Amino acid sequence: MIARYMRTFRFAEAFWFYLHVGIQFSSYSLGVAGWATGLKLRAESKGVVYTSHRIIGIIVFSLATLQMLAMFVRPSKDHKYRTYWNIYHHGIGYSILVLGVLNVFKGIEILAPPREWKLCYIALLVLLGLISLSLEVTTWTLLLRNKNSNKSRSRHDVGTSP
Repeated sequence: MIARYMRTFRFAEAFWFYLHVGIQFSSYSLGVAGWATGLKLRAESKGVVYTSHRIIGIIVFSLATLQMLAMFVRPSKDHKYRTYWNIYHHGIGYSILVLGVLNVFKGIEILAPPREWKLCYIALLVLLGLISLSLEVTTWTLLLRNKNSNKSRSRHDVGTSP
């Protein structure tokens, strides 16, 4: 959400990138801890198999590792391959989000905690969805307002000398 919405605001022009990287690095570190925990629990649970949860976890961890490594091969903004890198980066990022949410639901099924835990997780996802929706509307409103203001400015500049 930081990368998608913060860069729209002028006050956050350079700040959003460093905040995005910091949050992603922290999240990856938590993911490594979760991965290690999963390996330990798997070793201690002989004969217990949660195949889909494990496979999704492996995919998420692998994609997240690729995403972290992609930081080292990111082309400059004006490089001819930057568009392709952006498509890759966004596609992998959204895939990690979707698969991560799905795998948390799988984990909740496995643990079978009280119903409130699942409802709380769903409420958190709904809240994040509503925040994203409001930021999307705000972003598009600002974008269209700036576009119209630039058109208006360029019409007034026609015919004037420098």
